[in-house]
Amino acid sequence: MRGAHLQVVLKRAYNEPLKGDGCRVLVDRLWPRGWKKTEAKIDVWLRDLAPSNELRKWFHAHRDHWEEFCRRYLRELRSPAAASSLDQLYQCLARSGRLTLVFASKDEEHNNAVVLKELIEGMKKPPTGTRPSAQRALRLRRNRRPSA
Repeated sequence: MRGAHLQVVLKRAYNEPLKGDGCRVLVDRLWPRGWKKTEAKIDVWLRDLAPSNELRKWFHAHRDHWEEFCRRYLRELRSPAAASSLDQLYQCLARSGRLTLVFASKDEEHNNAVVLKELIEGMKKPPTGTRPSAQRALRLRRNRRPSA
């Protein structure tokens, strides 16, 4: 894939679909209320890319903890079902060159589609090696290096 020619955009479910949207992927677990499937023009619905109900409810109660939501959500994306859906997402992008992540949230800056876009664009990575034991091992390795 060549990043320069690929484009990922975000769009609320209630905004009008456009011909230039490319592959339209709904990334919510539930179908948006009052939204007719015939008018949605959704190419793929990837429910497994949505945060778990528990995480969604937690974030709703803790709106000021965006970074913690991102960490927890990225951890959830390591599940086999989410990994399979991420593969489908990358295939859609490779086929059309333009991917529109469709979401229902009223908050356009703090939702799972934002995290997915950053993940696809390489701005965020699933957390690995961030546990205390991994950090401790890294510190030990740094301390063993001979000083120059």
